[in-house]
Amino acid sequence: MSDAVLELEGVWKVFGDRAAEAMKAIRAEGIGKAEVLERFQAVVGVKDASFSVKKGEIFCLMGLSGSGKSTLVRHINRLIDPTAGTIRILGEDIGKMKTEPLRALRATKIGMVFQNMALLPHRSVRDNIGFALELRGMDAYHRSQLADQALEKVSLHGYGDRLPSELSGGMQQRVGLARALAADPEILLMDEPFSALDPLIRRNLQDEFLGLSANLKKTTVFITHDLDEAIRMGDRIGIMKDGEIVQIGTAEDIVTAPADDYVADFVAGISRLKLVSAAKIMTGVAEHEAKHGAIATDADHPCAKPDDDLDKLVSLSTGTDLSVLIKDGGATVGVVTKDTLLRGLQGGSNS
Repeated sequence: MSDAVLELEGVWKVFGDRAAEAMKAIRAEGIGKAEVLERFQAVVGVKDASFSVKKGEIFCLMGLSGSGKSTLVRHINRLIDPTAGTIRILGEDIGKMKTEPLRALRATKIGMVFQNMALLPHRSVRDNIGFALELRGMDAYHRSQLADQALEKVSLHGYGDRLPSELSGGMQQRVGLARALAADPEILLMDEPFSALDPLIRRNLQDEFLGLSANLKKTTVFITHDLDEAIRMGDRIGIMKDGEIVQIGTAEDIVTAPADDYVADFVAGISRLKLVSAAKIMTGVAEHEAKHGAIATDADHPCAKPDDDLDKLVSLSTGTDLSVLIKDGGATVGVVTKDTLLRGLQGGSNS
């Protein structure tokens, strides 16, 4: 059995009155987006998307406006039904769910946080957080308790009686997150939740959410158009273009081995210092010695671990002409010369 909380397999979304015809032609003839539009007046919003997300993982979907990331995430709670493909939450195919089980899933297993919080202006912060619980029939006492617990989690203790208009933009965003957390959902869907905020507030909220996520271990799909944010927030990143996921990987994977020119253009301006590890650029001991001769006494060399980043390697290399030995459990597993380090900083290979 899969240990994934969320799984998407071969998900397509084609918009238009002739979507079913278009989907048949796509499968039979392999036609592309432009031909689908020309022949069927239909638009491919999502193209054959597949990925899974494990418990506690933050999976970032990123791409430019119109890339399909928001369309795709709305399939996860069936706000949009796919034209083809399967979506499973905790092993259950949500496409086969009837109305009541689907409603229960949305209410108890999935929380959504949007860029626009749409807080009810005439209700207090506490009542905004408890609104979904009220719709589920929960009594006022327990609603209030859960709302106050959620406020504590997002560092807004004592603000329950305020109106949304009395809060700053960043505080309103926290209320939106508290509202999603109040029902203790298994999955959080976050659609550009911090993009409208000032840079400093945005970074602070990113930090707070990362800390919260580490403690609560919520499985999160986080949408952003900002690669810096995706790198900062995501355990893994899926990059979308024209409805298709063109690459999935860690930030290090994507920066060091972009799948195509589109991804390469995205990562061209990203600093590699904190992203790329020694393991990615080091040369094996045998290969190094074949080119440069036997390594001198270990004690003479600076040493690092395979997961140490380029920033650490630069610091170790400063003031010495010796190579950095990469050690794992006491054994030397690789070597980083100054030339290797420079190529690593530039994005070249270690060969």
